[in-house]
Amino acid sequence: MITAEMVRQLRERTGSGMMDCKKALTEANGDMEKAIEILRERGLAAAAKKAGRIAAEGVVDAYIHGNGRIGVLVEVNIETDFAAKNEEFRQFVKDIAMQIAAAKPEYVRREEVPADVIEKEMNILRAQARNEGKPEKVIEKMVEGRIEKYFKEVCLLEQPWIKDPDKTIKDLVAEKIATIGENISIRRFARFEMGEGLEKKQEDFAEEVAKQIKG
Repeated sequence: MITAEMVRQLRERTGSGMMDCKKALTEANGDMEKAIEILRERGLAAAAKKAGRIAAEGVVDAYIHGNGRIGVLVEVNIETDFAAKNEEFRQFVKDIAMQIAAAKPEYVRREEVPADVIEKEMNILRAQARNEGKPEKVIEKMVEGRIEKYFKEVCLLEQPWIKDPDKTIKDLVAEKIATIGENISIRRFARFEMGEGLEKKQEDFAEEVAKQIKG
């Protein structure tokens, strides 16, 4: 039997509507974890359908690390001005700005990485593989795997979320689309680090930001 308390608990854990929670619990025969999985699958499927819609509203937000050493500006778009004022959306934008401060992405998505940059990186990876004594017939396969790792490091959407490394930023965006009900797009960002490019000893401020956010 599906009780009101079970529905309440599932709603608190997922943020889904009461009827959706009740349906998921019924389908899962009262299994809470399975019901969560069902809701997540449906939410991501719904998010995929919304992803093609135009998102022309949104906000530009800033994050300045406490010691003034790192600053981030990020533009995140959503479909309506009403949703742009939503507290959950605003918190999401702040999370994205902190992610950029801590994880130092260079691009939003892999499609933005210039072809010459990818080719240069692949040449470096090929040289590394040869220096490791790998046979030519396996080098290209190794390079393919390593270039995927490179994308996960430099592309914001493919990075693990600093607050929950089991999720990527792309996963987080899909979840927010599902819960807020509108398409969301991270359009662009700029990251500034004090003294970056200057020849002087610097602390690892990005690591410091990440520790503070996690802690």
